[in-house]
Amino acid sequence: MSDTVVIIPTYNEKENIEAIIRTTFSQEKKFDVLVVDDNSPDGTASIVKELQREFEGRLFLEERPGKNGLGTAYIHGFKWALSKGYDYIIEMDADFSHNPNDLIRLYKSCAEEDGDVSVGSRYSVGVNVVNWPMNRVLLSYFASKYVRFITGIPIHDTTAGFVCWKREVLETIKLDKVKFVGYAFQIEMKYKAWKHNFKINEVSVIFTDRTKGESKMSGGIVYEALFGVIKMRLNGLPK
Repeated sequence: MSDTVVIIPTYNEKENIEAIIRTTFSQEKKFDVLVVDDNSPDGTASIVKELQREFEGRLFLEERPGKNGLGTAYIHGFKWALSKGYDYIIEMDADFSHNPNDLIRLYKSCAEEDGDVSVGSRYSVGVNVVNWPMNRVLLSYFASKYVRFITGIPIHDTTAGFVCWKREVLETIKLDKVKFVGYAFQIEMKYKAWKHNFKINEVSVIFTDRTKGESKMSGGIVYEALFGVIKMRLNGLPK
């Protein structure tokens, strides 16, 4: 068993899931992988089950009955990882927008440096985004600046979804009190870690938009992120 598990939430990722798993397992450091699948109708979970025969004891699958949002998938994965005793828990997308070759850098930022949380950041050194249309780059970039202005959180990429957490952070944050289910979940988790005085490091990465499968971004997700931040700032941390 590794000390680190990579959680990959999936919904209709049959074009990407085998490749992302194999690339993760090809890294110099040993990582375990947990796929949290939301009943993908394209058979994503079936592909994972076949791969489990090859990667027994390293590849795990949690199947949920429906599509209930990115945030709840990660909360499910976090609780699973904590129950299994992992020291480091990493979030990563299935579509190669997050490069598995950066996993070791995120891990070392927590395990060998001073980070409690390490964020794979698109904006800590310039703007490192590939294949996104300009309107989406601007939306993401200024959304992070907006969140930083509203909350005061001292990081550049507040909406990043490529993150390594020390188990102590996830044990401290009240996971059942997390409100957001879309991409605002990423903001809320970082904000709560910061408010609990955990050290957040940013590791500069290049984000590359998916080339296979369909994006799960929607207008409702953006609305939740933009307007939910103000409510989160006013309400503070749950008791």
